[in-house]
Amino acid sequence: MAQADQGKAGMLQPPYQAGTRSRGRVRWSVLAMVFIVTLINYADRATLSLAAPALSHDLGIDKLELGLVFSAFGWAYVAAQVPGGWLLDRFGTPRVYLAAIVLWSLLTAAQGAIVWTSGTVAITALFALRFLVGFAEAPSFPGNARIVAAWFPARERGTASAIFNSGQYFATVVFAPIMGWIIYRFGWAWVFAFMGAVGLVAAGFWKRLVHEPQDHPCLTAQEMALICEDEVTPAVHPAAVPTGLAVRKLLTSRTLWGIYLGQFLITTLTYFFLTWFPVYLVEERGLSILDAGLFSTVPAICGFAGGVVGGVWSDWMLRRGASLTLARKTPVVTGMSLALAMLGCNYFDSDLAVLVFMSLAFFGKGVGALGWAVMSDVAPREAGGLSGGIFNMFGNMASIVTPIAIGFVLKATHSFDLVLVIVAACALGAALSYLLLVGRIERVRFGAGEGISS
Repeated sequence: MAQADQGKAGMLQPPYQAGTRSRGRVRWSVLAMVFIVTLINYADRATLSLAAPALSHDLGIDKLELGLVFSAFGWAYVAAQVPGGWLLDRFGTPRVYLAAIVLWSLLTAAQGAIVWTSGTVAITALFALRFLVGFAEAPSFPGNARIVAAWFPARERGTASAIFNSGQYFATVVFAPIMGWIIYRFGWAWVFAFMGAVGLVAAGFWKRLVHEPQDHPCLTAQEMALICEDEVTPAVHPAAVPTGLAVRKLLTSRTLWGIYLGQFLITTLTYFFLTWFPVYLVEERGLSILDAGLFSTVPAICGFAGGVVGGVWSDWMLRRGASLTLARKTPVVTGMSLALAMLGCNYFDSDLAVLVFMSLAFFGKGVGALGWAVMSDVAPREAGGLSGGIFNMFGNMASIVTPIAIGFVLKATHSFDLVLVIVAACALGAALSYLLLVGRIERVRFGAGEGISS
């Protein structure tokens, strides 16, 4: 009780001073930095897929081996989710995230050195480096969700989550043409060095701009009151709960299992676009690497637009009086239904038709990608990082399964037709998961006596 009273009093003390530079917009500047880092994060993940056609030819890597290399990121990313979430809870999001940005940027740059190898050595080294990148990036999305939960009230959380999540699409818009040009002009090894340098620059800005709400030097009392309008103030650290108890709570809810399954299926779409989509454009549709980078930007812009539309639509419904459950589920089901449009690519040969169908599918996938907003709504504040880690662990099992499964299908069929059917089926499955398994969306809370003082 004394701790809570001190926290409430702290809201009226510096650094929460009225009339300072922020004018009530500090939370949006923090979100902008999160968006930029997420954009770089996904661009780093996509470097290998854009380099893959030239890289696999130069190093003698076949389709199944390439699928295994694509999956390396996912093995570490999944395995490190729970430890990464624990680190966020233990040491705070700003510090852990900063260390992650520096580490994944250095590892991305190191992948360019693979140009001096070939065969088994190249496959092994590339797999190892991609594995380590996955390990380094593990705290990123749990950290994003933790920042949104700490910095935004419920009525803005869908929009905020959609904005950072849409970075995965905007990454292609910003970086695919640049990376395609670098590969075309200088060779694939240089694209890794470029992205590593971009990440290190971003880390410098992150250190300066991102803090916990209670530590931010520019946060006003008015904005803090807005952030806390429907939750316990972030300035008050909630009582901790034993890790084992928290894990049991998070693994025994039907609603949470529906959310986990939905995220796995949605992430399957994400990793098709991140890994095999450029290969599809080059090898199935006959585009050059440079053209594939440019071609990818239109569906990516649609995915970005869909992501923002989904979040804004969800929050608009909430402000208009819809329940949190209806406001979150409706965009997910609608968006995943629109993603089925990718099946049209199997029936039309023109590049324009492919562009239209994939753009609609990207848009729908963006609209429906509200999983992180839902987790910000349901995650217990006592274990926000751990909750995000478990959620992201289940979702990103798709980052392991998807590249390998698609590589296996391609090696067996020599065509992307069945691949598109499988990916579309995952979109349908995600919609059904939210309709049939996910119940009422509300914050998970621990009963009396379950928490222990920090």
